[in-house]
Amino acid sequence: MTVGRRPKRPVGALGATRPRVRGGKAVGVFFALVLAGAYAWTWLPLPPDLLAPAATPALTLTDRHGAILRTTRAEDGSRARWLVLGEIDPDLLAAFVAAEDRRFYDHHGVDWLAAARALRDNVASMRVVSGASTITMQLARLLHPISRTFPGKVSQTLWAIRLERHLSKQQILEQYLDRIPLGQATLGVESAARLYFGRSAQDLSLGQAALLAGLARLPTSDPLSAPYRAGLRRAEVLGALVERGYADSSTAGRAALEPVVAYDGASRFLAPHFTSQLLARTPTESLGGTWRTTIDLSLQTAVESEVRHTVDRLSDRGARQAAAVVLDNLTGDVLAWVGSPDFWADSSGQVDMVVSPRQPGSTLKPFLYGMAFDRGYTAASVLPDLPITYSTVIGPYRPNNYDQRFHGPVRAREALASSFNIPAVELAERLGYQNLLRTLHRAGFASLDRAAEVYGLGLALGNGEVTLLELADAYRALASEGEWRAARTRLPLDGPGSIGEGVKVMSPRSAALVLDVLADPVARIPGFGLDTPFDLPFPFAVKTGTSRHYTDNWAVGVAGGFTVAVWVGDFSGRPMDAVSGISGAGPLLHRVALLTAKVVPPRGLPSPALYGGALVRICRVSGLAAGDRCPGMEEWVFPDQGVSTPCDWHTAGGLHLPAEYAEWARQVRVDEGVGIEVGVTPALVEERSPALGPFRIVSPENGDRLGVPPGVDSAYASIALQGAGGNGESGTSWYVDGRKVRSDRWVLVPGRHRILAVTGAGERDSVQVTVE
Repeated sequence: MTVGRRPKRPVGALGATRPRVRGGKAVGVFFALVLAGAYAWTWLPLPPDLLAPAATPALTLTDRHGAILRTTRAEDGSRARWLVLGEIDPDLLAAFVAAEDRRFYDHHGVDWLAAARALRDNVASMRVVSGASTITMQLARLLHPISRTFPGKVSQTLWAIRLERHLSKQQILEQYLDRIPLGQATLGVESAARLYFGRSAQDLSLGQAALLAGLARLPTSDPLSAPYRAGLRRAEVLGALVERGYADSSTAGRAALEPVVAYDGASRFLAPHFTSQLLARTPTESLGGTWRTTIDLSLQTAVESEVRHTVDRLSDRGARQAAAVVLDNLTGDVLAWVGSPDFWADSSGQVDMVVSPRQPGSTLKPFLYGMAFDRGYTAASVLPDLPITYSTVIGPYRPNNYDQRFHGPVRAREALASSFNIPAVELAERLGYQNLLRTLHRAGFASLDRAAEVYGLGLALGNGEVTLLELADAYRALASEGEWRAARTRLPLDGPGSIGEGVKVMSPRSAALVLDVLADPVARIPGFGLDTPFDLPFPFAVKTGTSRHYTDNWAVGVAGGFTVAVWVGDFSGRPMDAVSGISGAGPLLHRVALLTAKVVPPRGLPSPALYGGALVRICRVSGLAAGDRCPGMEEWVFPDQGVSTPCDWHTAGGLHLPAEYAEWARQVRVDEGVGIEVGVTPALVEERSPALGPFRIVSPENGDRLGVPPGVDSAYASIALQGAGGNGESGTSWYVDGRKVRSDRWVLVPGRHRILAVTGAGERDSVQVTVE
């Protein structure tokens, strides 16, 4: 071995070492170039359009008189209002800096101390528990959407540094405060302040400023949908303001006592279900400018109050929600639209029952009877209300009536007005439920989108699902000579505009006859009794419907000028506690109709006489031409129909029912003999009067004190004149203070009055009333 010489290094070791050295240098050079490039990139000028103000609202919705209902969103779905920094309330600036970036004025886009603290907390917790985004970094994400990955965080950091290179702190803060999402699709503090507080961000209290600042981190905890969480977040911001020295503890304490939302929500976002549906059904590219809707704000507000009142009154019986819609018959304008009692309710407030399909119960029957009238039936036609079993594709079907009774032979007028089920099913069997479905489709019931065989005969009783709006618009067709036209939600800019082409649902005369039946208070007595909420001071055709197990309760009313449809129930489908049309939807319909009459003149209903109808004397029992022995009444009949066949049910030997009813009559006598009531007696069948005993006046009652409803034109302030009992003779004459009344309604006149009724058989009754 030679002294002083180095040992030789293995060739393989030398060959392996040199590439690692070169690779390390290459990586270092690469990162140096990347950093240099990133540094140089931060000095590049900002894109020219990057800082352009956010879009202004694309659409303003007003009611028919110009009152603003809602300021809606821009094309990106947002609400935005730009406000320069010098006009923003100083408390608002302080609140955002204290809550979001306490060292905003000290760093250059990135708060490295906050980043180190966040890293420490996240590593200790083994999850993300803290962030370190500065206001500048948040603005970078708002201007240039960046993913929340590690590369995205690097990009956000570089953008923040770049923004700080070219903008002052004031410019950054202005851009941030005018772009930050603050819940309910608001962009910026001005838009949010106007939505939540009804005032500009130029003049906010400390509590309001703290609440808005709290939404920057949790915009879903806005004060409209989550007021409790919004209050908690506001308290945190107030604490940060005290800690940072922007406010003293006493001032912050007073701010904490402010209401979470001091501004009345109804005034900032009106007719919420209506405007939401209008926007949802309008393509984004069609939005722009100002739209004048059909809503009448005063009526809308009043109807909303009545819907809430109804739910409050019936909540202990399982009625948790209610809805209502009002249409102008001439134009189809939607005057009021209330989808739920409280749009802002956390669980179900946004459910809109005006457009949510549910089973309508008996409310579809008028369209079945209208179809029957067009095919030769009259309101005097007798239909069976007997225990009948029908063979269907799914097995035997035996319908029952609401009162669980059978009423024997019933005229179509009484069957429809009293909403008996079995005659309706019988009509559907005779005319074909397929034809009924086609009629309903022509009446606008698009929700009935299944095959006719799926519904079967049950379609006559409302086993399909329809919406409240469809129901109202279909009934409006009855007041429009049987022609259906789609309801209108916007008013034309250049005047009333065309009401559009109609779809023929039934003939004008059949539509008028259906309304005449539905407006007949006497014909509905067997089904609803004497006291109902359907007696109004103007002609009003009414139909109710209740789905199985009292799940849905409906009522629809048609005056000459408007149509009202209401629903009462529970969105969850839970049954109510025996809430029927009389106790549930009926009273709501009554009150909404009175409110609407203040806005739209009710006018009279179209009479069958307009289309050639004439009143003909018929037998009250058989519906045939009345003879000397028949209990008579008058009924509308058209010239091509006629009721010339004399009644052969009444003979010198008494009442002789046809064979199909004779067995039923015998069974009634047998069952009643053992105390089981399954129907009415043959004697009552003959009289066809729900009240036994002598004739008496049932409306008005003796001693009644009457008054003209507020806002109702005196020309429409009238009361029905009704009698019951006696031998059923028709031709009752009415006298008020000795003067004959030429109709069955008397227009109210202030003072004390004596009302006298004289029947065709000479029976008399009188009452004393006072009109105040």
